[in-house]
Formats: sequence, structure tokens, C-alpha cells
Amino acid sequence: MTGHIHSIESFGTLDGPGIRFIAFMQGCPMRCQFCHNPDTWDAGGKAQYELSADELLTETLKYKNFIRKGGVTVSGGEPLLQARFVGEYLRLCKQAGLHTAVDTSGAVWTDDARKVMNYCDLVLLDVKTTDDLLHQSYTGMARTNNHRWFEYLKEIGKPLWVRHVLVPGRTADEQHVRAVADYLRGYSGVIERVDLLPYHTMGVYKYEELGIDYPLEGVPPLSDERLEELRKLFFAHFQ
Repeated sequence: MTGHIHSIESFGTLDGPGIRFIAFMQGCPMRCQFCHNPDTWDAGGKAQYELSADELLTETLKYKNFIRKGGVTVSGGEPLLQARFVGEYLRLCKQAGLHTAVDTSGAVWTDDARKVMNYCDLVLLDVKTTDDLLHQSYTGMARTNNHRWFEYLKEIGKPLWVRHVLVPGRTADEQHVRAVADYLRGYSGVIERVDLLPYHTMGVYKYEELGIDYPLEGVPPLSDERLEELRKLFFAHFQ
């Protein structure tokens, strides 16, 4: 069994605690309007690496001295599309004494995906929106599986970091931010951290290269001032 890996980052600092080795898996079932990595969507698309779990571990351990106080994160794309590979890789990482994390959209709800949690110390889980109607048009999928993951991670007591992107005209308004805070409060027992992230346009060139229309054409990046206002509002309601 080999993993279809879009790219690797050997010195990541944003996808889990400490310095981390990050494997970005190829393929994603979602089509989020704000996605800055459309090159990861196609599960059969061009990947930089085709490796077995053992081979990826060998690559990982080249950096063990740097990541020993951090760990490894499997991201995407959507890593749980390749759940069997990811589970085997994380199992090997755990045996090697490394902290493990999965960064997921929560779009894939299968037995194999849930089994990955046996070898995962931390889950980074997105909330696109809590508005069911908006979720469908905003991501191309229903919110059902994302909600199932929140319920399941609460049930098994898995530590959780939550990420939510604030997009002008979509999710960057007071009503939406209050709704997300109210929803997440129900999972505060497992949530260790919530990151509210500003929408940016740094991935627009990838759409141009791929010949794909950019769905948020003309939407400006979220300003630092507005981001700070919405963060204050969120945490006032989340506590």
C-alpha cells in the first residue's frame, strides 16, 4: 500500500504543537470557495511522492532531532481519503515515539477513517460554517460528516484544535461568529484551541494555472482590524 502524497514540509510550525514534519495528502472531496490549494483536489492528480508508510517514516526520521518536541501531522487535501495509509503511517510514528496529528475537514466518515484515531494524539478539525444551507453551496458538501466528527471526538475524548476561516460576505459577520462560538461551546471539554483565520488571496494564482474559475473573485482579504474585532466577539461568547 502506498500513499499518494502531494508534498512534504519538514519544518512546519502552524499545524500542531512544536516543529512538525507534515505530509500533505493528495485528494479532497470538498470544493471550499476559499481553498488556497486547489492543486490537492484531484485524488488522481500529480503527486510529488508515492511512498509506502515505511518509506514515509524513513523520510520523517531524517528530521527526528528537529521534531522530537513537536511531531508529525498528516494534512491535505483531505488525509482521511487515504485512511488506511494514514493509519499505518501514524502507527509507525507512534512506535517511533513521535507525537501524531491529523488535520482534517471532517468530510470523510468511514470505519477506516475512525480507526486512524487509534494512532492520533491530536485532531485539527475545520468548521467551515454552522449554517447548513451555506455549507452546501460554500463547500460542495453537506455539514453532516463534519458534525459527526465533532460528536465522535467528544465521545472518545480526543484532544482537538479547531480552525475557522473568516471570509467577508460569507462568514465574517457578528451573527455567524456568535453561532460558531455557541456551537463549539458544546465541545469545550475536548477543544484545546480555536484559531480564527483571515481569508486571503494567496492561492489565486493556482486557480489561474489550473484553468479554474476562482469562486471568490473580487472578495477582499479580511483586514487585521476586522479579524481582531471578530476574535474578541468569538471568545466572549465561547467562554
